[in-house]
Amino acid sequence: MRHFILILFLVTAAALSGCTGSTKGASNSGGSTSNSTSSGIAVSVSPNTASVRTGATQSFSASVSGSSNTSVSWQVNGVTGGSASTGIINSSGVYTAPASIPNSGAVTVQAVSAANASASGSSTVTLLNPAPVLNSITPASVSSGAFTITVNGSGFVSGAQVVLAGTPLTTIFMSSTQLTASGSAASAGTFAVTVTNPNPGSATSNAQNLQVTSGSSTGNPPPTCSVMSLGQSASLNGFVPFPADNLWNKDISAASVDPNSTAIINFIGAGIGLHPDFGSGLYNGQSIGIPYLVVGSQQAPLPVTFTAYGSESDPGPIPIPVTALVEGYPVSGSGDDHVLVLDNNNCWLYELYNAVPGTASWNAGSAAVWDLTVDGQRPYTWTSADAAGLPIFPGLARYDEVASGQINHALRFTLQSSQAAFIPPASHWAANSTNALAAPMGMRLRLKASVDISSFSTANQVILNALKKYGMIMADNGSSMYISGAPDDNWNNSDLHNLGSITAADFEVIQMTPLYTAANIPTGANPSIASFTANSQLVSAGTPVMLSWNVTGASYVIVSPGVGAVRGTSVSVMPTQSTTYTLYVTNAFGRSTATINITVH
Repeated sequence: MRHFILILFLVTAAALSGCTGSTKGASNSGGSTSNSTSSGIAVSVSPNTASVRTGATQSFSASVSGSSNTSVSWQVNGVTGGSASTGIINSSGVYTAPASIPNSGAVTVQAVSAANASASGSSTVTLLNPAPVLNSITPASVSSGAFTITVNGSGFVSGAQVVLAGTPLTTIFMSSTQLTASGSAASAGTFAVTVTNPNPGSATSNAQNLQVTSGSSTGNPPPTCSVMSLGQSASLNGFVPFPADNLWNKDISAASVDPNSTAIINFIGAGIGLHPDFGSGLYNGQSIGIPYLVVGSQQAPLPVTFTAYGSESDPGPIPIPVTALVEGYPVSGSGDDHVLVLDNNNCWLYELYNAVPGTASWNAGSAAVWDLTVDGQRPYTWTSADAAGLPIFPGLARYDEVASGQINHALRFTLQSSQAAFIPPASHWAANSTNALAAPMGMRLRLKASVDISSFSTANQVILNALKKYGMIMADNGSSMYISGAPDDNWNNSDLHNLGSITAADFEVIQMTPLYTAANIPTGANPSIASFTANSQLVSAGTPVMLSWNVTGASYVIVSPGVGAVRGTSVSVMPTQSTTYTLYVTNAFGRSTATINITVH
């Protein structure tokens, strides 16, 4: 019995001795796991927890106590420097998350003391899916009804969802840079498309607009508009602005001659030669002609401030980069300083007069927007970027057309004198003469069919044949018989100079009907706005808001700021601050406006 009591005493004493030993277990200081040793060295890591998206970085720092050697080595899940599957970490404690989330969904970042490898601290890193980035949508325009689009960008993961104006689409994951999505759109309009990645770390991309058009509307962008190449002086690849029945594109080879044709030609000066106001290279340090640029969906719209004719201009924003060439480049500022831009994504033409680029905006004397799919008309008495209220671009001779063997539209030209009158499609006059024989804006001359052009070069014959079939339209005051074109290094200036042997006497004036003066300018009703509404007027920053309108009698619609010219009856916006949106609706008789305030909290 005594032996049993002695043994029990010894066992109990040993147990008590074990409870008071000097070896300590793991502890957590401020949430960071810190292991200390019998030497008294302790390591802690900050931050003690972190959430990091795949591919992103996070900086960690280590604090070492109990030793003058404060150096550490960094590990991820026990591997010095980490690995591709768990993420890597450099000697400075900068952790880069892996490209995809491991099955565990989290990793451990550790700092190990250089003085004693058994002393370490750690932090738990929760890995999240990346934030998606949306770069483009193909196609950028679809007809109402069923559709399929391809969404391009970066950071897409399996399970990503494409959303159209708040409605999820059937989405197929193709790769981290591409998704396809299918759905159905009941009505025409401009709608925001976004991509949302799933949890962990669900995030939504920036928005890109999808244009939904109605198949029955003649105002929809035709597929042929997209064939225009991108860039400065790019080829239109056969695309002709405006419908075939537009006055710019009308065959007038059989049109009646005006009774005063001979008298008007004599007033102009029968012996004045035709002068191509375009060519290659520079003249007096300036390019020769009016440049143009073709942009696509990648071009962001920029605001424009008006310096002269703002009340007769179309407000911005406009998708014209500040790098677009200004007429007269590289030394502009001494002429009309036109800037012309075509949008091959939405089929609009934007034209500026007296344009000056800013850092991220434009100043201009005036601006006009033209829907290239319809027969547009500026309001009567309104100017455009041209004195006659006409678009400039469709009247330019372009080298890509001449190279193709035909010009399928009238050309623009100037005369020294003009009277206070205009002929459609012109809408404005800039009279500098009271003589009844002075030309009204919009007057059209036709090269007589009897003029023999067989001795001219092939290129010049293309120009002269266009003048026989489509003629040329008076668009501005300037040097008489100057025809307009775009600069191009392929023009042969010496050959173009041969056109000067064609004189005003070789032309005839097409019958000027109707002729509008101050006494008979057409009048009518401005467009009517029944409503301009938003699905929500109080939102958080970056929330999509659908603006909708109901209008009648409008030729075209502009929403400003942030949107610009649009088709349809709605558009999605994402205001980041409280914004007043203005709806501008215009027809041949004037403009109506309405506003709505969106408050961002």
